This record gives sequence, structure tokens and C-alpha cells, in this order.
Amino acid sequence: MDAAASLGIEVDRAVSAAYDRAARQPAGLCCPSTNDPKLLAAVPAEILERDYGCGDPTKHVRPGETVLDLGSGAGKAVYLLSQVVGPMGRVTGIDASDEMLALARRHRARFAERIGYDNIAFRKGRIQDLALDLDALDRFLREHPIASSADLSLLEEETGRLRRQAPLVASDSVDVVVSDCVLNLVRPDDRPRLYGELHRILKAGGRAVISDIVSDEDIPEHLQRDPELWAGCVSGAMREDRLLQAFEDAGLYGITLLDRPEKPWRTLEGIELRSVTVVAYKGKEGACWDRKQAVVYRGPFREVHDDDGHVLRRGVPVAVCDKTFRLYMREPYREHFAPVEPRVPVSMDEARPFPCGAGMLVREPRETKGDGYSETTEGPSCTGPGCC
Repeated sequence: MDAAASLGIEVDRAVSAAYDRAARQPAGLCCPSTNDPKLLAAVPAEILERDYGCGDPTKHVRPGETVLDLGSGAGKAVYLLSQVVGPMGRVTGIDASDEMLALARRHRARFAERIGYDNIAFRKGRIQDLALDLDALDRFLREHPIASSADLSLLEEETGRLRRQAPLVASDSVDVVVSDCVLNLVRPDDRPRLYGELHRILKAGGRAVISDIVSDEDIPEHLQRDPELWAGCVSGAMREDRLLQAFEDAGLYGITLLDRPEKPWRTLEGIELRSVTVVAYKGKEGACWDRKQAVVYRGPFREVHDDDGHVLRRGVPVAVCDKTFRLYMREPYREHFAPVEPRVPVSMDEARPFPCGAGMLVREPRETKGDGYSETTEGPSCTGPGCC
């Protein structure tokens, strides 16, 4: 076994042991966060005593949404989110710790009685492998214990079957994925898979709202090799720009820092560590078709470049494809753009391929109005101050 693999096993064991201990007895594992006192009032005290988060993604979720909480621990965020999404919404917490899951599940029935509805669930899984239901796998292992190397093939077969036929979280099924200070606990070689899972499970138009600890410099190797610092949200902290890049690499868009405190939570050997909350959206997949649409960037910058190679200059009607046009009419872009639609709509059957990534392509006004457009209108009759 090479050194990296050995360290990865040590890290997993240290993190698991720390959070199992924290489920039994409160322990300081991360930086404190604040939440809405009205929501906190309904959460059982035992849950609040075991709060190990670093942010508050709950304030970025809306009523009626389907929400998944990664690394839900004792369940605090799930209990808060349950009240935010209301009876028409649904919240599921995912965690790999049996002790944390037992603690979270213990209060579910009483909590439902308190708020008047039951819209939560807690399931066992690893956040970097959201297709594998570990509760189902545990049941299989109890019925088919591993007694020899021949049994490994049965285990592999069942693992594959569960992922295909009964995934823990189905593809394209979640409106919002949240997590609070857990992504940094995943070892680096598993992180690309983790971000890929975010993309897989989100619906088109869905979003990930992630609070996590980031660093302003790379964490040096000698600190990365300390399993205890991993459990303390230090060794696994990603450099801030690389965290944002990871969302982009996974195919998400509209990546925005929602919360970023000026002062760090902690410094270690001159490295600043702070909690940030990031939102990233899914939904820019698909072909680019020209339906004669344009957008006008409102400002305040003279010119901006988007993630897909469009150059947008303030006040200029820039040609975009139908997909980009629709993206810019949604959050987080819509307040920055004015839509320019063709006077005569262009159907998808009439649309032609559009060269996204070609820089700034100006949409001439007559292209959207039509060559035969010659309408003249009279303004209202008006004289005196404030007329125009």
C-alpha cells in the first residue's frame, strides 16, 4: 500500500472516530454558526448540543423544495430545513456514521408532532457515492457475511445492483443540495467523484448550497498528514479558488460566493482558514441554437466574460443562444441582464446552430425587429417639467 492510500485510511478512521465520539458527547469540531432563533426553538436540545457546522445554508432554501443534506450528522440542518420547506417540501439527511444517524432518527417522531407534519428522513451513505445505499448493503451483509474470497464477488455484484436498481439518491431528483462543513472531510482523491455526484442528483435548474472551510494558501503536506487536523476541518480545507473551480469542473454554473467573512475563523502557520458559503447551479447542458435572442448587460462593469466564452459589454445587445438566454433570465443572472427577444418568435425547427464561445457577437437591432419593421408610435401629449 502506498503512502497516500495509507494516509487516506488513517484520515477516514480519524474522522469517523471523532464524529462517533461527538454523537455520544458534545465536542468542538469546527467553527460556530448562527441560525434563525425561531427555527432553532423547535429543534431538540440534544441535537443542538451536537452542532458541528461552519455556516448556514438553510437561509438559501425556499418553501416546497426537495432538499438533500450531505453529512447531516446529528440532524440539526435537516430539522431546520424541514421548517423552511414546509409540508409541501422534503428533506433527507445523508450520513455514514451509525451513531450520528441513531441520534438524528431518535427525535424525528417527536419533532413531527411539534411542527405538525413529517417531511424528513435520514439515510446511510457516503457523500462521495450517493448511489450506494449503505443501509441496504448492511442488510445484505448480515444475510450474506463475507467468509471467504469467493464471497467478494457476491458483494461486488450486489453493490453494483444497488447502485443501478435502487440508488440511495436518484439522478435528477433534488432541488437543492446543502452541506455544512463536511466536504473538507473527504480525502482529495475522492473529491472529483463527490462533485460529480452533486451534478448527477440535481434537477435541471437545481442548485448546490455549500458551506465549508477554505484556506487562502495551499495546506502544506506536513499538516495534511495529521489525521486529527482532518477531523478538525483544517487539513482538508481546499484553497478558496480551487473550491470554486471544482464546481465548474463538475459542469455547474452561476457559481457565487454568498457568504465570505472578512476575518478568518483560524490561522495556522500563517494560513488563513475561513468559512464560506457557495451556490452553484445545474442546467446548462444541451446544444446551442440561435433563435435571434440577445441580452443587454446592465453593468456595473464595462465588460464581463462568462464561463462559456461570451463577452458581454455594458449596454450592447449581445447575441446568445436560446439555452444561454434562458439561463440569464434565471438566478443568479437575471438582475444583471435585460432580455431582447425577436418580434417574430423563431421556433426550434427554424433555429440554426449558434457558435457559443466565440466572444462578443453583437445582435443588430433589425435582426430582432425584422427587416420589414417600420412601426411608428406617438408619445403621449405632454408639456412642461417632467414631461419626458
